[in-house]
Amino acid sequence: MSQWERLQQLDSVYLQKVDELYSQEELPMDVRHYLAHWIESQDWARASQDMSVASILFQVLLEELDKQHSRFVQEGKTFLQQCKFRRFKHNFQRYQEQPHNLANIILWFMMKERDILQSAQLAEQVQLLQVTQNTVETDNQRNIGSLMSNLRTKVQGMEHNIKSLEEQQDEFDFKYQTRMMEEQHAQQMKILQHLLNRLNSSRKVRSQVMYLSQNKSLLLTVLVNVELPEWKRRQQKFCIGAREDVQLQLLESWFTSEAECLFQVRKFLKKVEELTAKVSYENDPFKIQKPALQNKVDSLLTTLLKSALVVESQPSMPQGRGPLVLRTNVQFSVKIRLLVKVPELNHVMKVTVSMDRYRRFNVLGNSTKALNMIESNNGGMVADFRHLVKVDCVVSSRHFNVPQLSLCVTEELHVMCFETVFVLHGLSVSLQTTSLPVVITSGTSQQQSAWASILWFNMLCTDAGNVNFFANSPMATWPQLAEMLSWQFLSITDRGLNSDQLHMIAQKLFGQQQNYDSCRISWSKFSKENVPNTNFSFYVWFDGILMLVKNYLENLWNDGYIMGFVSKGKEKSLLKKMQSGTFLLRFSESIRDGGITFSWIEYFDDGKPNVRSVQPFTKVDLTQIPFSEIIHNFQILEAENVPENPLKFLYPNIPKDDAFGKYYTVKSGGEELGTRISFC
Repeated sequence: MSQWERLQQLDSVYLQKVDELYSQEELPMDVRHYLAHWIESQDWARASQDMSVASILFQVLLEELDKQHSRFVQEGKTFLQQCKFRRFKHNFQRYQEQPHNLANIILWFMMKERDILQSAQLAEQVQLLQVTQNTVETDNQRNIGSLMSNLRTKVQGMEHNIKSLEEQQDEFDFKYQTRMMEEQHAQQMKILQHLLNRLNSSRKVRSQVMYLSQNKSLLLTVLVNVELPEWKRRQQKFCIGAREDVQLQLLESWFTSEAECLFQVRKFLKKVEELTAKVSYENDPFKIQKPALQNKVDSLLTTLLKSALVVESQPSMPQGRGPLVLRTNVQFSVKIRLLVKVPELNHVMKVTVSMDRYRRFNVLGNSTKALNMIESNNGGMVADFRHLVKVDCVVSSRHFNVPQLSLCVTEELHVMCFETVFVLHGLSVSLQTTSLPVVITSGTSQQQSAWASILWFNMLCTDAGNVNFFANSPMATWPQLAEMLSWQFLSITDRGLNSDQLHMIAQKLFGQQQNYDSCRISWSKFSKENVPNTNFSFYVWFDGILMLVKNYLENLWNDGYIMGFVSKGKEKSLLKKMQSGTFLLRFSESIRDGGITFSWIEYFDDGKPNVRSVQPFTKVDLTQIPFSEIIHNFQILEAENVPENPLKFLYPNIPKDDAFGKYYTVKSGGEELGTRISFC
């Protein structure tokens, strides 16, 4: 099957991309359709490099157009179709002197078609993977639902058993009291013994059922050891930019249902205690089994409740760089949630926040708050600390030997602790949870380094209590780092980093290699050591670009017009295959706070390509004039000092005004920047 036939079988979304691809007249879709077999059978890559081959293919193309026109005439096709092909041939005549440019154009269309096909194939694979993942998620939820249903059924069964037992005991008690008032005979004693034996048998069965039911703690294990840790890991990723689902409603419903069942069992045990107080005897199974049953259910409930107190929203400042980076004397907020809803709670659960390590921070504001359902959107038990402030710290002299004292301030990790007490139906449990580690700064100059520490920790460590993490930080693999870097762009724009952009970054970090999956990078190389021939680290360079995009280039980045992370060598290899005036946008590798430049291709009189680049534009420049206006107004002095804008087509073949026209302003200021002619 030809490439063109495969394209025609794609879904409507990709057919739309094909339609957009051929919306220009460089290669009309009609020509592509009717000459599909001939076009795909030619070596356009060779023709783009060899003028003689290009000339031959150009002449053959004109002949093929004539042949197709003749077919239309013979087949009685519409006059309009015949006119179209005459016009197509006439338009192609402009490549008579430079047929290799036409070869370049056709080659580009073939490559873009393959990209669309690959995107469609990848989408199918992703969809299949998502279906598989969704099936797994549904299976997990179904499994938990099944366990929950089984638990409720057993609790209902226990309730029925307790009622039956109570009725049977009342019967025994009544007959026993009646017989005691009458004259005792041997026959009567036999009847009483029979009733007692039957009661004893019933108590044995009921106690075994209750014990076996509570011994099956699989549901609790799944919630506490699987679902909750997975949510916490998703929250870590969410904090550093990943698009993860961190909603708690489903987990909260599971925890609440489990707690309700366990509290119901405690009520049954209380009833058992009342029954044994009325009637008991030697080797009473209720008296023997009840302590073990009570310990078991209390242990399960305690485990559940201790896990149910979580930090729903991690500490963050309203205008901060990101969560978990705090500043002294600046307000921050944090939200705590108890995953067990208890409407009948008859006391106020006050949550107290504290932070006390070898540096003692005084937390000002309302550091104690009650869990309530008012501040929650779905009626959950929430304590929302909105106006906490930390003042300057004091180093405790008794802790001078703590390893972290040798670290810089932005590597020091601090954990906020939240404590409360749960009391209900005679059960009292002290609850405690901690935030993810935070970095506390004293000024805006430390924000960048602090955020780097937060990124590195949450990328690699799942132990929230590991505050000495940076005393011996592990290395990161390239796949881990690549994913995290892409999240940074996704957190501020609609586009992450594609494979080509990540490849350039990997090449910058590790040098030229075929595969980077096994490469590893240290914390020092990521954030501390200077990139060769510069005075800044890799992260400082990357973050400078990120902030440049966020503040000045977001629309162009979202549109996919900024290639961005591309080396100078790759840039030249891409442009020298394009028509004159083709340009691309890339980030500077030599500017600390982020810079963007553009390079374009032109050809000497002898046909040799010449790639030229302009000096990078920084935030100082982009504050004065939008980058789209710089591109619009850019000029260089050509022959006879005549100014000319050399930028014609955004790589690979998008007319400049089609790409950037919607961002042009009526009055374009900053003409000095627009006519910059210094090159690098």
